[in-house]
Amino acid sequence: MIIVTGANGQLGHGTIERLLERVPAEQVGASVRDVEKARDLADRGVRVRQGDFADPASLVHAFEGATQILIVSANSIGEELLGLHRRAIDAAKASGARRVLYTSHMGANPSSVFPPMPDHAATEEMLRASGVPFTSLRNGFYASTTVALVGAALQSGELAVPEDGPVSWTSHADLAEATAITLAEETFDGITPGLTGGEAIDMAGVAALASDVSGRPIKHVVVPDAEFRAGVIARGVPEFAADMLVDMFAASRQGEFANVDPTLGRLLNRPLTSLRDVLKATLSN
Repeated sequence: MIIVTGANGQLGHGTIERLLERVPAEQVGASVRDVEKARDLADRGVRVRQGDFADPASLVHAFEGATQILIVSANSIGEELLGLHRRAIDAAKASGARRVLYTSHMGANPSSVFPPMPDHAATEEMLRASGVPFTSLRNGFYASTTVALVGAALQSGELAVPEDGPVSWTSHADLAEATAITLAEETFDGITPGLTGGEAIDMAGVAALASDVSGRPIKHVVVPDAEFRAGVIARGVPEFAADMLVDMFAASRQGEFANVDPTLGRLLNRPLTSLRDVLKATLSN
């Protein structure tokens, strides 16, 4: 049985949707913290069980009978995150699954200034140390990040952000399909190449695309890191999230997310979802 954790999230749920196009529902299991929210999957024949990375006992039940387990990265950072991932990997190993997959990031690097990247790198080391055959899916940077940034710009007419660099923005839909293929066809072994979008676009390009798609003029303005941080906090963004955004821009201007790799396009065997497509689908609603 193929078990997908975080199956109520956008990537996890999308992966199961695509997986059901390739394997029978009785061969798919969903591990979720809230079973009620996964009722749509249960109605389609997916085995839904409660599983929480913070509760190892729940994972024993959720992972029962697994042949492959997809560990979707938890929503945290630092030691708390690594503790959750360690428990998930230990439970996956104890389940007897012959393969563990993990949703890593194209920028995974212990030296990165963007905190999630060292965490991804450390989790990959845990997988190596576990002794279980694994695949680390180095996913491209989510294109949905740009949607959140553009939201305020639509009102002000300015995308005021720190100095940045190009990013190979990648859609959740493309990554979910790629993950389903990887699980169903058992492609990849170890750490994958970057599963990225087809082009790298900086914030000036994002502003131009958003302006074109929305029909509203949006000007790209470069502001100091401290000014940007203060501005987003004033709009209600928590301080830790504001710090993360500043670090994201710092990493991008160092070129950490600029690489464009053809692997995702080859795997899907179709044109990739562009950033324009993502913005059009959200900003035109």
